[in-house]
Formats: sequence, structure tokens, C-alpha cells
Amino acid sequence: MYAHSRLSMRIVVFGLSISSAWGNGHATLLRGIFRALHSSGHEVHFFERDTPYYAAHRDAISFRFAQLHLYSDWASIFPRARKLLLEADAGVVTSYCPDGVRACELVLNSGISRTVFYDMDTPVTLSRLDRGEAVPYLPQEGLAGFDLVLSYTGGPALDQVRERLRASHVAALYGWVDPEAHHRVPADDRFRAQLSYLGTYSADRQAAFEELLLGPARQLPESTFVVGGAMYPTPECWPGNVRHFSHVAPPHHAAFYSSSPLTLNITRASMAAMGFCPSGRLFEAAACGTAVMSDWWTGLDTFFKPGEEILIARSSSDAIAVTTEDVRELERIGARARERTLDCHTAEVRAREFMTLIETPVGAHAGA
Repeated sequence: MYAHSRLSMRIVVFGLSISSAWGNGHATLLRGIFRALHSSGHEVHFFERDTPYYAAHRDAISFRFAQLHLYSDWASIFPRARKLLLEADAGVVTSYCPDGVRACELVLNSGISRTVFYDMDTPVTLSRLDRGEAVPYLPQEGLAGFDLVLSYTGGPALDQVRERLRASHVAALYGWVDPEAHHRVPADDRFRAQLSYLGTYSADRQAAFEELLLGPARQLPESTFVVGGAMYPTPECWPGNVRHFSHVAPPHHAAFYSSSPLTLNITRASMAAMGFCPSGRLFEAAACGTAVMSDWWTGLDTFFKPGEEILIARSSSDAIAVTTEDVRELERIGARARERTLDCHTAEVRAREFMTLIETPVGAHAGA
């Protein structure tokens, strides 16, 4: 279907939310890649349902790099969305889009040159299918109708997407960081600590959180720890040397990371089980030059070299050893991670990959 490349493209995206980053990793990621696409001359439109949850925690309503279309119900936005698609070059639907099924139907019936589904939550999607649960953002017939299906997760997950969702043309588009938003800044006394962790509460991360942060905090009473993230059930029961911020807004993420020599990355169980699924937080911290201590998952060494660009902890004793490592060594590891990130894992790099993928003729992705 897609016969030629254009210097400037109009891209219409239907997704979860870019107006609020509260408990929403999609927002930071999409803002970054939209900014990179805009810088390359492309025009981006994003359709977001105006839900009470995100409206209550909104941190932006307009962007210089993307046109945000907030809507209260699908019927009200349908005519505008259809008109934009008729004039666009690519239509994209992402996972967790509240009107995902209807957005898929609209994009697939629009006659647009390139139709794309981007599953930013592939492990969640596949685990729901494993449990026999409905996936509300997916068409009942699967993803066979799309020219291209992108997955936030690579490796064996791509084969499962092909087989279980009947996607003909699949490729990985991994996470990224926007260096304009995440870079080294002066330390903020509020966030100073030996070890930091930024992440919303998740039941499937809690065991690792206990093992790799709260455990060391109890055994290192003279050290300081800081946690940023919402929905933790009993933070008042944490050790006294752990400070907690229920929310750290995106503009403060760089200061959060820059205020400690070491930060913790914990991977959701479904992501770790599948492998090849780096969290955006991993790249954000590295872009700030902060050494990262992470749990292990298959494929991690594809993105960073263990021991040189990232540190691995499998137990409290490992975490204690890393947390008490010489600060100068942590600084060296952080510097190497930053260099690798800026070379390989930025929004600009992923935007180029995205454009290459959607400009590749249909059928050429079969072995991706």
C-alpha cells in the first residue's frame, strides 16, 4: 500500500494519555517520540479520551510538538478523527487506548496509506490472553488487518504476537528516553539519597521492591533511601531512613535521578518473564548519568553491559554490596550508561526507526 516516502508526514495516533503522566508511562514515552518526529518535520495528532482519572492529575494540555485532541465520547470526536485520517499518511492505535476497538476500526477503514498498531504493553497483552481474559483495546479478530504491528517487547514475544494476534508484519520498537527532558541537573536536597527508586506501586514488583530496597534500608540504617511513586499501601511502615514522595512530576524526574549516585530499576513480573522489554525508566536514569542497579531479565545485556554500564542485583546482599560501592565507581558506570543511552536509546533514534519501519513496503517485515 505504501508506495513512497515523504519528507513530511501527518501521523494520527489514538492512545491512552499524553496529558497526564500520573501512573502512566505512556505519556513520557509518547511525548518524547512526538517531539523527535516534530523536530524532523512531521505533524503529529493525538486523540485522548478525557477521563476523570487523568484529568485530575493532568500536567499538560497543549504541546508545541503535537496537536492534542481531548474528547468526552467517541461520537463527538469521530467526524474530526475521520477527516484527519483522510488527510494523513499514517494512522496509529496504541495499547490501552480507551476506545481501542473503535479506533482500530476507524483506522483500518480509513483507506490511509499506512495502518499501525503499537502494543506498548505486550507482556500484559499476552498474559491476559494466557488467562483467557478479554483484552479491551484489541479487536476481536486480532491485528491481521494492520500493515504493521509494533511491539515494545522483542525476542520471542514477536513470534507470539504473530501467532496469537494474527499479525502479519511485526517489529520491535523498544523504549527510549528524551534527553531534552532527562539529563544531568544539580542535585535537589529533597531527593538526596544513597539509593533512589522511581516507580508506581505494582503488586508484581513488590517482592523485588522489598528485597532490593526495603531490605537493604533495614540493614543499612545509616544510609538514606528515597522512593517516588503512587499507590503504595503502607509506606508509613517502611524503615525511617526511607523517604517517600507519592508523586514526582515529570519535570522533576531529572532532579530525582541526579540527586543520588545509584537508582533502582525493578521490572514488572510479566515483562521480566518475557524478556527483551526494557523499562523507559531504565533509559531515563541512565540519560541523567546515574548508575542503575536492576533485577535481571533475559535480554538486558542487549541494551547495557552488566558490570560496565549497569549493575545487577538478585538479592538483598547484592543490593547492599552495590549500594555501598565506591561513589567514584558508580559515577564511572553512570557515565558509561549515559554514553550508551545517548548513542542507542533516545527518542530521536526510535523516531528514525519508526519512520524506517512505516516507510518499508508491506511484506518486508515478515522476518523482523
